[in-house]
Amino acid sequence: MELDVVAWVHIREKRLLTVRARGRDLLYLPGGKVEPGESPAEAISREVEEELGLDLPPGNFTSLGTVVTEPHDQPRYTSVRMVCFTAPYEGPLRPSAEIDELLLVSPSDRRLLAPASAAALDLALAHGLLDPDLSSPR
Repeated sequence: MELDVVAWVHIREKRLLTVRARGRDLLYLPGGKVEPGESPAEAISREVEEELGLDLPPGNFTSLGTVVTEPHDQPRYTSVRMVCFTAPYEGPLRPSAEIDELLLVSPSDRRLLAPASAAALDLALAHGLLDPDLSSPR
């Protein structure tokens, strides 16, 4: 069974915005499941509002592509199909709802990402949104 989700690929300071959801060991992108009757753009707009408190209308999002990979921490599913969106945004970002923290990651942080988030990082690299040689300032 395939899990259909949406994600916001947001680049800030040449790094990918990720979130750590409560009780999760790996990092994910802001986003989540598409509810019945929702379009993917409506779902990502709702999820960004819930997780980050941002009001980004569905029309602000542009599809970046879709990734399909193995699930992480989802035993009921055999694969994850994640539609990735971009949308412009400037301003503060704050975790809310089930999100414990926000982290900006570079390609060198791949080991910290859930499989679908790593695939989205590759998608962002393929579109030239991230610097492949950038390392984290840790």
